[in-house]
Amino acid sequence: MATPEAADGEPRPELERLLHARAAITDAGRPEAVARQHARGRLTVREAIDLLADPGSFIEYGGLAQPAVAGMQGAADGLVMGTARIDDRPVDLVLYDYTVHGGTQSATNHRKISRMFEHALRHRLPVVLWLEGGGARTHDMRVAARGSTPTFVTFARLSGLVPTIGIVPSRAFAGQANLAGLSDLLIAVRDSAMGLGGPPLVEAALGVRLSPEEIGPAQAHVHSGVVDLLADDDAHAIALARRYLAFFAPATAPVVAPPDPLALRRLVPANPRRAYDVRKVITGLVDVDSMLEIRPSWGRAMVTALARLEGRTVGILANQPMHGAGAIDTPAAVKAARFVQLCDAYDIPLLLLCDTPGLMVGPEAERSGLVRHSARMLSAIANATTPIMTVVLRKAYGLGYYIMGSAPLDPAILLAWPTAEYGGMGLEGAISILHRDELAAIQDPAQRAERHRELTAALKEEHTALMAAGKYLYDDVIDPADTRRILIDTLRTLAAPAPRGGRKRVIEPM
Repeated sequence: MATPEAADGEPRPELERLLHARAAITDAGRPEAVARQHARGRLTVREAIDLLADPGSFIEYGGLAQPAVAGMQGAADGLVMGTARIDDRPVDLVLYDYTVHGGTQSATNHRKISRMFEHALRHRLPVVLWLEGGGARTHDMRVAARGSTPTFVTFARLSGLVPTIGIVPSRAFAGQANLAGLSDLLIAVRDSAMGLGGPPLVEAALGVRLSPEEIGPAQAHVHSGVVDLLADDDAHAIALARRYLAFFAPATAPVVAPPDPLALRRLVPANPRRAYDVRKVITGLVDVDSMLEIRPSWGRAMVTALARLEGRTVGILANQPMHGAGAIDTPAAVKAARFVQLCDAYDIPLLLLCDTPGLMVGPEAERSGLVRHSARMLSAIANATTPIMTVVLRKAYGLGYYIMGSAPLDPAILLAWPTAEYGGMGLEGAISILHRDELAAIQDPAQRAERHRELTAALKEEHTALMAAGKYLYDDVIDPADTRRILIDTLRTLAAPAPRGGRKRVIEPM
């Protein structure tokens, strides 16, 4: 870089010092720190920004900030942040720099991040967080007066106002973990670790010395439902973040319809006891390669996904017959409730694909709090104002069906496939109640079972899709091959959401 010169040919010292300071915080100016980060198999934060943001769009805020403790040095005080564009949409980026004091939180970088969150709040900008660090900086806490720390409160107030994404590339503890939990979408790299208390606090509290990966490995957080998406590496995590953000903007890619709509006719087995993967139904309905499943490994009785129908973003809630026959258990209900809140907050229409024998029953289900959690799911759907479209694929029984987009929830359209079965409860159970005396009088177990099958078959004939349509329990029974077209045409009839001056609703952290 050429040295700026004054009119008399002498360099301007103040500008020379500024350019030197700016160069010192770049990766080129910190080769040893970059080498250490690469040795860990990790991107630097500035490399992450290059992958996240459109080229040349990042404008840094607070890059020259330094630790408040006298004598301590640290590029940008361990927090790189600013505005950028992702797919030409403005965003705010906040990235903790693990190469600077382990990415710890300090008095100075708390002021920085609070400034960025206030910026996002004022200008309604999505926020992407890179959460790699070890909580509070101990030395800073001892000598630097922090005063008020609105960081977490301000970030919580972004909920439901703008999309927020947290990415955990390696280790995120204490404050970083708190921010992770507050994010709309949390992406973790497969070998990462996260926890509210790191090794020193765990040892002090429990007397056990554990590594970060022993305290909170990524797989544990996937199992508990904390992590929404698990990435293979840093670059994959960034690609997932960009893909998620794209759902909150108009489509830019050409629409590609599924190649074989007739395949939908064959997806639900003729045998009602046979399971099938509802994901195949979803991919057979939505634009090709547009589906992004959220929390695929948790609450497996329910599939939640963002996708596009003819370019328009929709949220999909689908019972999964591959897990517990699609009965709604507590993890499925909690997962569904939060997903509905997410879609409703941003006026994303919901498509409910119903195939459920009802709510899960039994002592284990009751111990899990299903009474409350199923009510939470129903409350979320009942109070959502974003449009709902329902398609009954097969079983539509009891309270499970009631929650999954039945007529009382006023869906914009309520459709059924010819394979749909309708009932206030599972028909086999209903026969056991309705014909209890008759069945009890049959002494031979084989004959009793055969009579039960006969009665069940007869009852099923009374509860087929066509019989239900005859009673106007559905708006229509359709050829599965026509489903995509009807859903797209229905979306076209719905009014665009009214512009909002503020937040519509909060998205609960869980």
